[in-house]
Amino acid sequence: MELTYTKIGDYYYPDLCLPPVDDDRPLGKYGTLRKTYLKQHHPMMYDRLLLAGKLDVYLRKIDALAAEQVDRIVAGLAAKEGVDEQLKAADQLRWVGLMNSFKAAAEEQILREIVYA
Repeated sequence: MELTYTKIGDYYYPDLCLPPVDDDRPLGKYGTLRKTYLKQHHPMMYDRLLLAGKLDVYLRKIDALAAEQVDRIVAGLAAKEGVDEQLKAADQLRWVGLMNSFKAAAEEQILREIVYA
């Protein structure tokens, strides 16, 4: 890969451009949180990934991993506590409350272990 330069005034600036992105889908919740965390707390890692063209792939991988882990943990907690379709049919409000609490617990764990690690 050859680097080219453009002269602006008395200075030469490198012609840098990012590689094209293969996936045009918007980044999910966990990928966006990881991106913000890297920008604020690990700017050198963020810049290195960005300049290498690997930031989007990295963030999408984190997003998919975190979402998968949250789903797995929520399903495990629901099975452990006996929250199933029968409860959903019998008492929807209780089912929603329990599922929301399971998701909050799972997200707290995932944010600590994956996103902000």
